[in-house]
Amino acid sequence: MTVSISAIYTPLFSQNPLFVPIPISKLPKVISPPPKPPPRSSVLCFSSPPDMDAATGPSLYPLHRTKTLHLVRHAQGIHNVEGEKDHAAYMSYDLFDAHLTPLGWSQVSNLHKHVQACGLSKKIDLVITSPLLRTMQTAVGVFGGQAYTDGIDVPPLMVANAGNSDHPAISSLNSPPFIAVELCREHLGVHPCDKRRSISEYRPLFPAIDFSLIENEDDILWTPDVREKNEEVAARGLKFMNWLWTRKEKDIAIVSHSGFLFHTLSAFGNDCHPSIKSEICTHFANCELRSVVIVDRSLLGSDSSTTNYPGKIPRGPDLPSDVADEKHSEKGASK
Repeated sequence: MTVSISAIYTPLFSQNPLFVPIPISKLPKVISPPPKPPPRSSVLCFSSPPDMDAATGPSLYPLHRTKTLHLVRHAQGIHNVEGEKDHAAYMSYDLFDAHLTPLGWSQVSNLHKHVQACGLSKKIDLVITSPLLRTMQTAVGVFGGQAYTDGIDVPPLMVANAGNSDHPAISSLNSPPFIAVELCREHLGVHPCDKRRSISEYRPLFPAIDFSLIENEDDILWTPDVREKNEEVAARGLKFMNWLWTRKEKDIAIVSHSGFLFHTLSAFGNDCHPSIKSEICTHFANCELRSVVIVDRSLLGSDSSTTNYPGKIPRGPDLPSDVADEKHSEKGASK
């Protein structure tokens, strides 16, 4: 769907010492199961006045302690088509690092037109993509420039026919920066469609994507015999959310996968109205976009406001009338 959803989602890690800002280079390569989550009734809620229902009451947060995330699931890939016909197809190496279908590219084109028409393309400071062929194709197709033109002195986001796409090159001109991040990959292991290629194979195909945050040339996270558990994906998702607070950018597009997005978002919304919780925690359709706001409630980020303005410049009397009345009453009583 192309209608953006905007809400304040409060992360469980906001007051949990387990989830602290972790430099991406220091994250463990082997993902351990997280502690058993608390029962829903014990999840912390918004701070609200005593007479206000915490599940429905509004909350205020400083603007500079929020980020807007524009979450996108990749467009239709060849594995989606074959897996729908026969689930056993997911085990086939013919689907290794699955690329987009012609229908998938049409979905990309439609979403590209939407983000241009609604003005979203002008707001995004950064595009983060999972380093798999289908997500990078989606990311550059949705948030990149138009067809690449010879003579422009910038590297293309994607060269022509990358990943057997039969698609023209995509320009990086007037586009936000793109970075590939392994934390937002799909379930790791077993399914060859979720195994990535070497970084040296990707760089010539996507010259303007920054791969510097990926530490290993080859995919050492994917194993042929162990599939990552749902709770492990959720823990990885929360680490990813924590890492986002180390970034300066405020409007960030994230192109990822159905399983990753679903299990990450399922940890959110427990302090919201049930209909909002349901809105947050539903599976994404191919090439669906949802915009959400995340809030830093525990000073994970360190950025100061760029819009706040201090008073008393120049300094002078500025007491509110009720405080001034109280002050003068106190002086009169002391005489």
